Amino acid sequence: MVIQIRPALTRDIAGLVQLLETLFAIEADFDFDAAKQAQGLRLLLADPRACVLVADDAGAVVGMCTAQTVISTAEGGPGGWGEDVAVADSHRGRGLGRALLAELEHWAQDHGLTRLQLQADRDNAAAMGN
Repeated sequence: MVIQIRPALTRDIAGLVQLLETLFAIEADFDFDAAKQAQGLRLLLADPRACVLVADDAGAVVGMCTAQTVISTAEGGPGGWGEDVAVADSHRGRGLGRALLAELEHWAQDHGLTRLQLQADRDNAAAMGN
């Protein structure tokens, strides 16, 4: 079966929270709190200036990324911050992170964003390419 990259739905929150738990385990700046992470995801899903994407494998959330619209002083207009790129251990090495970010770029273009920055924790060696 083909893994689908699609916008997240409210029913995906539990799976998204599981991915965030794994991500936050390598980010020393954050403490995992499932209730807070679920609330943050609900806020993102309700915000038309935000995007939450999932990699869906037969109904299971196996990857995610988020973005929020901000004002870029460099561009003098709307830009975006990409965050929370996470792929389940069982699905790593299949290009899902790349596919999620490519779809995030399409979302940014479709919403008139002229700049998209990916945020990563300095201790996340995999994200930094180390």
